[in-house]
Amino acid sequence: MLKSIKISLVFSTLIFSLNLFSQSKFTTLNSETESKITALLSEMTVEEKVGQTCQITLDVFLKRNANGAVIEPIEIDSKKWEEAISIYKVGSVLNVGSHTLSMDQWKMIMENVHEPYKSGKTNIPIIYGIDAIHGVNYTIGGTLFPQEIGLAATWNPRLASEFGHITAYETKASGIPWNFSPVLDVARQPLWSRYFETLGEDPYLAGEMGKAIICGYQGKDKMDNYHTAACLKHFVGYSTSQSGRDRTPAWIPEKYMQELFLAPFKSGIESGAMTVMVNSGDVNGVPGHFNYHLLTEVLKKEWGFNGFAVSDWEDFIMLETVHRVAENPLDAVVKGFNAGVDMSMVPSAPHYKSYCDLMKQAITEELISMERLDDAVRRIIRVKMAAGLFEKGMNENKNYPDFGSSKHKEKALCSALESITLLKNKNNTLPLSAESKVLVAGPTANNLVYLNGAWTHTWQGLDTTYNTAGCNTIYEAFKNEIGAENCSYSQGAELYLQEDYEACKLSNISDFKTKAQNSDVIVLCLGELPSTEKPGDIRSLDLPKAQIELAKIAYEYEKPVILVLVEARPRIIHEIVGDAAAIIQTYLPGDYGGDALVQLLYGKENFSGKLPYSYPKHNGVIEFYDHPRSVDRSKSNHFKAYDPEWNFGYGLSYTNFIYSDLQISQQKITTVDELTISVMVTNTGKMNGKEVVQLYISDKVASLVPAGVRLKGFEKIELAPNESKRVEFSIFAEDLKFADNSGNWITEPGKFEIAIKDLNVTFELN
Repeated sequence: MLKSIKISLVFSTLIFSLNLFSQSKFTTLNSETESKITALLSEMTVEEKVGQTCQITLDVFLKRNANGAVIEPIEIDSKKWEEAISIYKVGSVLNVGSHTLSMDQWKMIMENVHEPYKSGKTNIPIIYGIDAIHGVNYTIGGTLFPQEIGLAATWNPRLASEFGHITAYETKASGIPWNFSPVLDVARQPLWSRYFETLGEDPYLAGEMGKAIICGYQGKDKMDNYHTAACLKHFVGYSTSQSGRDRTPAWIPEKYMQELFLAPFKSGIESGAMTVMVNSGDVNGVPGHFNYHLLTEVLKKEWGFNGFAVSDWEDFIMLETVHRVAENPLDAVVKGFNAGVDMSMVPSAPHYKSYCDLMKQAITEELISMERLDDAVRRIIRVKMAAGLFEKGMNENKNYPDFGSSKHKEKALCSALESITLLKNKNNTLPLSAESKVLVAGPTANNLVYLNGAWTHTWQGLDTTYNTAGCNTIYEAFKNEIGAENCSYSQGAELYLQEDYEACKLSNISDFKTKAQNSDVIVLCLGELPSTEKPGDIRSLDLPKAQIELAKIAYEYEKPVILVLVEARPRIIHEIVGDAAAIIQTYLPGDYGGDALVQLLYGKENFSGKLPYSYPKHNGVIEFYDHPRSVDRSKSNHFKAYDPEWNFGYGLSYTNFIYSDLQISQQKITTVDELTISVMVTNTGKMNGKEVVQLYISDKVASLVPAGVRLKGFEKIELAPNESKRVEFSIFAEDLKFADNSGNWITEPGKFEIAIKDLNVTFELN
């Protein structure tokens, strides 16, 4: 059998011949809409305009007991709400401090949020935002997908778009029109606590998957009742702090700012993303909220971004208290707002009141111009109109019959199946036999919090109280598959917090040893505690010693030991790689990750996940697939500077794929030519399988040190046994350009090499 697929590429833009995604029209201004906004602005007071730029947290107006704790179940304090809306004219609310709520509770909250506009108290509706980053994670019964790093491991934009659509549908069912997602930070510092929220280390992969998510969130053209506004996070450079600690300085030369960190955001803006959240850290000594060049000159002027930029948590305040670039709170507000931040996530009381007062003072004293204020408010109203807030209140729950439906859960399961990555399978240990007695062990084997990670039901995701009913842990999935009589469980090691840092200790090791002795196979589930932001800071990438010791104990029984890594970032396991029969990376696969893993282990489904990052072998050695050739010197003098445990894009399957007949349409191209590249892929194994065809290009000689290789195209295909497909790509001169040290993009003539799998071919650009 022979099939053909064609993919065309322009720099930062993948256009599928199947026309999978269409660009949002939000990037183009509508004269009628702008006239309406102008009319609204002309009728607004300074207080009303200032209020539009203020965002507060839900916790501000919840009822509390005598000790200051939020009353459960939550209730709105009407006096606090009235003060925020009627006096301070607040235009936005966000959710972060609470936990998963029922649909009825969300209905109560949203009725309060929409009431001021519906009743005529305000002329501008309030916009509510939430971090629904891997599904609607703050509504009971919602569908939870893999975290973004796992979604990236699918290398499947179609799944990413479906994830976005389902998440938007269920978020909108909860009444919420704005999602603080996707994260387009490029993962270049594995110590970083928010690594799992990214789409991996490569800007092209992140950009393509990000575009698909945005398309799923916002839909096509005008946003309807089943879509939400996207928010690109965190503009820009947040993910590459020198120390690896959250919200600490990054040093990024302009060349790499353009090539690595800005590229996915530019792609997201071109796809019509409506909002952007600003980096809380600083880059080259300039805090994100103080960076006029990036926020105004690049984002708004150069890229033509028409939406609004929102700060992160308390970041105007931190311009004074942390970054020390402002003398006082007034100075901080003036500098942040004039830099280009349109909405301040203040977000607490009484700070939000102070913010509004300071903004009015700044306008009165002409420290902030009315033109700048009107620009920010125009952008905010523009998004609110595009999101349909002027036309619609909260829809009835009955309009969302697919909320938490079986078909949504099936898509989450499919995403987990395509993300989980097989890293080692010695002597075909896998698939497992249904007759084997299995010990499922390790600290991450029997709790859903480890499968989901942070931003799940609660901010840190540690509270088991709110785990989704009816979903299976890894151990429970094994029991369902082979029966309790063939499956035992022993924790073996316990993860916990000690002095605010991750810690681990052996637990009831005698029970582990007894059950290991009586089992045929040991499935050892390792990993880390759910965490994000500052609480997720760790001291080392090394997997905790207790887990390494547990693996070594398991090896003593000379039975197949399968290591299952349930982790938010790549933890160093080199010491225990050699003796493992099989190794599987699950990332954070979501509520259906346990089921997906077991289906894969027993061969009911085939592995197809590929690493979205380079998996390090040694602690302290950070390396990336696109390293320059000065790093990759292992072919001479045994100098192994580039020596990861597993490469970016790596992942095994139960079947075999052979690549052959790499062809290009011509040996030389000009700046206006299209170069067509094609390759034949054949499944020579005995099982259906999905393969990610990855196209890399390297510049042989350049005026600045070129990257060793750069990902420039990919396509996930499915092949039956003995089936072949020819996959075709097209590239242009735009795909070959690079940034100079001033950040200017240039294209140089010369020779380039194309690599697909182990096949190579060269061509010339004249």
